[in-house]
Amino acid sequence: MQNIFGLTVEELTALLRPWKVPAYRARQIAEWMYQRQAESFSVMTNLPAVLREQLAEKLLIQRASMLDRWDSADRRTTKFLLAFADGVAVETVLMRHSYGNSICVSTQAGCAMGCVFCASTVHGVVRNLTAGEMLAQTVFINDFLKSAQERVDTMVLMGSGEPLMNYENVLGFIRLVHEPYCLNLGYRNITLSTSGIVPQMYALAKENLPITLSVSLHAPNDEIRSQLMPVNKKYPIAAVVAAGRDYAEQTKRRVTYEYILIDGVNDSEEAARELSQLLRHQLASVNLIPINPVAERHLKRPSAERVERFAAMLERCHITATVRREMGTDIQAACGQLRNQHLEP
Repeated sequence: MQNIFGLTVEELTALLRPWKVPAYRARQIAEWMYQRQAESFSVMTNLPAVLREQLAEKLLIQRASMLDRWDSADRRTTKFLLAFADGVAVETVLMRHSYGNSICVSTQAGCAMGCVFCASTVHGVVRNLTAGEMLAQTVFINDFLKSAQERVDTMVLMGSGEPLMNYENVLGFIRLVHEPYCLNLGYRNITLSTSGIVPQMYALAKENLPITLSVSLHAPNDEIRSQLMPVNKKYPIAAVVAAGRDYAEQTKRRVTYEYILIDGVNDSEEAARELSQLLRHQLASVNLIPINPVAERHLKRPSAERVERFAAMLERCHITATVRREMGTDIQAACGQLRNQHLEP
């Protein structure tokens, strides 16, 4: 039986055409699945009973099931470990802000990028996620928030995986979640994070999607970045920043450069000055992130004083910088840590 969760209205229409089902029924089914979180055809009361029975005999609506859940002490961050039909599991994080609910979506099961500061990459990558599996994470959170009469307001594709290494599925998901019959989420409420896959960064700039691009930079030069991020050996820092500049020029959207601060590695004032030279004259800002310690990597967080000095140096060099307000540190909200716990023998 075919799982139809994640199909567009056009795909549903084509699938139902041999059964002589009117085209408008595809939109009704999509609205039930995506807006009303329906998991069976039996609840779709505006469809004829005979059609519901026919659909149930041949088609499935498979979403995601929860394996585990962690809640932060302040109840503002919740991390879910969600499993799909083949048993593959990914993490999705709900963050409750004053301006609304944001979620962090995974785009791959695991990650192949090998960044030394990230728990997602410890066990490598299992497979790409489909557009439907990304949507399933979002719909799961909407279902979770329904009792409070709330919903997902903003989204970051910043969970496990490298989104631009799963380009077609990620673009399909972004377009689907924006559709009025789906979640009607504005493109400007979506942020995509990449470790710097340069060809796809240029391709994304041409997609005419006004989403925010976030680039994981984490170093001011190739020497440090190659130690932290193996991808830098293929796409050096100058090429990544050039692609970021192109994205800003093409879309008129400010690019955010993520910079994880690691004690004694990339947190000196000299590194801040070098970073400011790299990013000058670009529509960009820097998001500073004191590292969430990862046990497998033995990396340490810098002192609050060193973080403040780094940020102040960037500001003196006329680079807009903010220090990320941390959420979920007590539940190991960094990508991959809950999944890794379940993978441990």
